Order: sequence, then C-alpha cells, then structure tokens
Amino acid sequence: MAWIKNFLRSVCGGILGAALLAANTNAATNLAEGFSKLPSGSKVLIVPLDIELFELGAGGVLEPNAEWTAQANQNLAKAFREKPFPNTEFVATPDSLKPELEELSRLHGAVGSAIVLHHSTPAFELPTKKGKLDWSLGESFANLKEKTGARYALFGFVRDSYASGGRVAAIVVGALLGVGISGGIQTGYASLVDLETGQIVWFNRLLRGYGDLRSYENAKESLNAMLKDFPD
Repeated sequence: MAWIKNFLRSVCGGILGAALLAANTNAATNLAEGFSKLPSGSKVLIVPLDIELFELGAGGVLEPNAEWTAQANQNLAKAFREKPFPNTEFVATPDSLKPELEELSRLHGAVGSAIVLHHSTPAFELPTKKGKLDWSLGESFANLKEKTGARYALFGFVRDSYASGGRVAAIVVGALLGVGISGGIQTGYASLVDLETGQIVWFNRLLRGYGDLRSYENAKESLNAMLKDFPD
C-alpha cells in the first residue's frame, strides 16, 4: 500500500501548497524587538502543552480522540526531555500551579491565534504593529516568577488531525475525478513569555499537511519543527 501513501502525500501537498505558501512567505520576525536570545543559564518554566488530536471523517467532520491525544502528550514530553538545550535550564510546572496555568494557557491560545492571523499572515497584518512581534499576555504572569524562580515560560499549542479510512477513500476518488479533498493538517505554535512583563519575546508557527504525533520518532520531528530557531 506504499503507492497509496505516496499518492495521498502528493495530492494533499498540492492542495495545501498555496495556503502554506501564503501563510509563510512574509518577512515577519519571530523575535520581539530588543530580544535576540535567552541569557545563558536562564530558567524557563515548561507550561503543560495544550494539545488535541482528531480523526477526520469521510465527510470532513473532526472527532476528538482522547487516546491519540494522551499518546501525543507522552511522545512530545519524552522528546522534549531528550532534546538538548545547552544554555537553558527548564523548570517543570509544580502540580499546585497547574490549575492556574490552565487558565493562562487558554489565554495564550487566544493571543497566539491573533498572532497567527495578524503577524504571520501577510494579508491580515496590523499597520500599527509595523511587522513587529509586539504582543503581550498582560500582567497575569508576574506571580509565576516568584513561585517558580523562572524568568520565562514556554507555551505550546497543537491541533493535529488524521484522515480516517473513509476520508482516505474519498481523497482517492476525488483525485481521480479531479476534485481536491484535503487530508489531516498539523497546526500550532510555541511562545516564549517574559514572566516579568507578560511580553511574548519569541513565537514560532507550525502549519503543514504531514507529521504524526502518535509515534515517538515522528513526534520528535514535529517538536523540532515547532521549536525551530528557539533562542537558546
């Protein structure tokens, strides 16, 4: 069945190509003005990843899959532990702070979506930003520095979907008839937040038509893509 996988990869790549090109050909920077990299020895709080995986049905309906989501969390957590960061010390989130961070993670998800739309997408850039990464999560994070000893926090948001057997069949039939039907999409973003100011000092977007967080080796590759150009 290898030919089917290759065929679907080429079809989905063609369908997504224009959208991905439009979303990623802008010259927007992923660093805030005045920030170039983390000072050596910086402490960074690891915020639990906001992640959800879906199965894409034949009709295009996304169904959440809790088992896949749990596996993806395990794979990404392991991949992160094994990824080398020579100049940065990462601090795990204490259990006592997880309820508080769930709310802040939702705030990050909303602000991150705004950054994707107005900073990473040329057609919707805000003139007042002048192409700068100038976004803040407010002062809600100030107490985290005192509670954890970290100066920065790393947030991540991922949504991934995978075509069901019915969707795969629909893609094949559609391609034979000259009708483009998309498969799953891996999308998300990662942010580095200054806990003193709430400012997002680094942001990276992930958007592509491939990747599989359900397997560890593929999850490692996705993590590397998500943390591309991380300012360690």
